Amino acid sequence: MSEMTRREWTKRAFGSLAVAAAAARSAGDVFAANQVVVGAQSYSFRDRGFEQMVEGFKACGLSDVELWQGHFEPKTSSRDELRAWRLKTPDSYFKDLRSKLDSAGIRVYAVNISFRDDWTDDEVQKGFDQASALGVKTITASSNQQTVGRIGPVAEKRGVLVGVHNHSNINPNEFATPDDFDKAMKASPAIRVNLDIGHFTAANFDAVQYIKAHHEQIVTLHLKDRKKDQGENLPFGQGDTPIKPVLTLLRDQGWAIPAGIEYEYKGGDTVEEVKKCVAFCRAALQA
Repeated sequence: MSEMTRREWTKRAFGSLAVAAAAARSAGDVFAANQVVVGAQSYSFRDRGFEQMVEGFKACGLSDVELWQGHFEPKTSSRDELRAWRLKTPDSYFKDLRSKLDSAGIRVYAVNISFRDDWTDDEVQKGFDQASALGVKTITASSNQQTVGRIGPVAEKRGVLVGVHNHSNINPNEFATPDDFDKAMKASPAIRVNLDIGHFTAANFDAVQYIKAHHEQIVTLHLKDRKKDQGENLPFGQGDTPIKPVLTLLRDQGWAIPAGIEYEYKGGDTVEEVKKCVAFCRAALQA
């Protein structure tokens, strides 16, 4: 498929959702003033349920979410039970969740559905049904290389972009390196990148340079701070991850790639820690 065809397909599938999200923000918000979409991956609030997560977003002044599947899937001890839940849960369940987020003034720019090797084809189809019911055209997935061949054709048919998520572990069936991303994207025009700049740094790659070269293929970013050489997660500003340079790059280039805070370091109260992350991002864009 030609690069021009890829761009045309993306325009039809993705449109200008991130631009619209930036424009919808309050005019007095520093993120709006800089036309940068800074929200959060709801995994940041993994210690609480859906309703409490929504309250956490409001308390932190965040209005854009990448919805983590752990906030809508049940906690089960059985893989078979989870598969059965996915296959039988009606679209109305997800539409109700979207309605609650809308009522809270929280926009959903992506949903996290991590298709893995053990997902059946029916489960994959239901994952796309869930995204449709939530009203989103972007899925992020901590997926496997071997799964891309199954999810790509479904994503193309549904007009959805799937951003594969990187971790720092170098493994031929995972995503960690630029080559891993390239291999996946060659398989389908619907496969894109959900770049976690913290994990990318921990694996000793340069997030700023990657974004400069591949911003058209990146559908979302995850913001966390880690040290290089597989280093630990740290509070924003204490690791080696170029969070500030990444945010100012988005600002200066006008690239409306949603950037989601992912609170993952060891801290205190979740809401208070996420507030610190938000404050760091605001200060970075005001500099």
